[in-house]
Amino acid sequence: MIFLDCDYNNGCHEDILKRFTETNDEYTGTYGFDRFSSRAKEKIREACADPLAEVFFLAGGTQTNSTVIDCMLERWQGVVAAETGHINVHEAGAVEYTGHKVFALPSEDGKISPDALGAFLQGWHSDETRDHMAEPALVYISFPTELGTLYSASELDRLYCICHSFGARLFVDGARLAYALEAEGNDIDLPFLASHCDAFYIGGTKCGALCGEAVVFPGGRAPEHFFTRIKQHGALLAKGRLVGLQFDTLFSDGLYSRIGRHADGLAVLIPSLFEKYGIGRVLTPSRTNQQFLLVRKDALEALKEEVAFEKWGPYDDEYDLCRFVTSWATKRQDIESLESVLRGI
Repeated sequence: MIFLDCDYNNGCHEDILKRFTETNDEYTGTYGFDRFSSRAKEKIREACADPLAEVFFLAGGTQTNSTVIDCMLERWQGVVAAETGHINVHEAGAVEYTGHKVFALPSEDGKISPDALGAFLQGWHSDETRDHMAEPALVYISFPTELGTLYSASELDRLYCICHSFGARLFVDGARLAYALEAEGNDIDLPFLASHCDAFYIGGTKCGALCGEAVVFPGGRAPEHFFTRIKQHGALLAKGRLVGLQFDTLFSDGLYSRIGRHADGLAVLIPSLFEKYGIGRVLTPSRTNQQFLLVRKDALEALKEEVAFEKWGPYDDEYDLCRFVTSWATKRQDIESLESVLRGI
């Protein structure tokens, strides 16, 4: 079986597993007050070129999104997201569960356009009945988007400026950040990202770690008592070293970047194979590890027998929308085997 259904369906990168084994018998402090976590935070600050950045480690993406968004908003405020955004579609209403409205905007290839955001915020602030409404005080985007697409540096700069011109803040979901940073044509690096948002997180779970996300508040602008509020959300790990050690490893010797380049390099080979054998075509071009293809309905059953992937739903009478994903664990042999399967359909 060829596994292209997910980027967190294996354990963790071998370098991380090795570090777990090597350090298992070592004593450390708890709740993230350990030498591994401290060293990882320093490496992340250095990578972001932001010595004042505050860094916190949480366990998973949905937990991170709901905790950060809740702590960045007042009770009467809500968050703006693309209609395809993870918090709007695939998090079971976790943000709404904390009492905050999600304002869903139409998306273009998974992205919120600066013009659409500006028009929405202007409309809210111009409405004389806004006191009867939830306030859009935070904007959520993901990099890469849910469709594997990328914001450009100019787009991110415009979004950030628009947010601040209306008194809103910008939060970037980086669950798959390694794949965005290393994608061909990407012009955003960690220092640029850190200087163009109010909060973001560096994904670990989907980028080679067993679990874990690193939340970064640039310039030391974390919400007041954020550590305590993490605990209130049931998100504080007693064994904080579990995540700290992993990020210490991911940010050593360029591992995080290598994982991103490896997965992206294999993923971009997939669409041409489907087109070569007439099995499918690209929905939206992606240079990251997620590839969304329109696959012929009559080929799906044969494909499922040998390839694990996700069917996202029908597209038209002839095609279904499907997602194929690579990771640190994907091998070039997997792509070669995929071609053999497609050739035989």
